[in-house]
Amino acid sequence: MQFEWDEVKAARNLSKHGVSFEEAETIFDDPLYVDFYDPDHSESEDRYLIIGQSNRERLLIASYTEREGSIRIIS
Repeated sequence: MQFEWDEVKAARNLSKHGVSFEEAETIFDDPLYVDFYDPDHSESEDRYLIIGQSNRERLLIASYTEREGSIRIIS
């Protein structure tokens, strides 16, 4: 799986929430993760929410979309 994100947004997320997008990426490895379509934030593209445990054993929620074979972490 390939991941991408906006570096400015990633820095802002780390400062605001204390979670790096690198850590958020690891919740996709959680065999028990749950994701679902997010219709409230899917105006210009389909967006999803994922809930899972990170490699730091923290339960995280992230927003993402799929673009050209990559997963783009949004928040």
